[in-house]
Amino acid sequence: MPSDPSSGGAHSGRPNDPPILILTSLASGPKHGYALQRDIAAFAGVRLGPGTLYGAIGRLEERGLIEAVADHGRARPYRLTDSGCAVLEAALAELRTIVDVGTRRLARWEGSALGATA
Repeated sequence: MPSDPSSGGAHSGRPNDPPILILTSLASGPKHGYALQRDIAAFAGVRLGPGTLYGAIGRLEERGLIEAVADHGRARPYRLTDSGCAVLEAALAELRTIVDVGTRRLARWEGSALGATA
């Protein structure tokens, strides 16, 4: 069931939801904040500001969905936990359902008389 994005939930039905983006980025391996920002911008075209990024990181960490790994100087890398992986899989399944339904409906709309005259 989707959660309220303002609560730091990992799935809200929005593909640009910061927790989903962070979990998706961490699925490829541990990253620190700046590396998360760069990766998210590259794969999603979304720039998360520091407040948004670190606020979401804190909420994800509190929920046990990500965890910090050993500090590397000033950089503090994070990685997915098993719980975070499960939550990401559920969130992606929700989004996949929306994409599938939307794609089918759009195909029908484009083939209808209304779509043909619009």
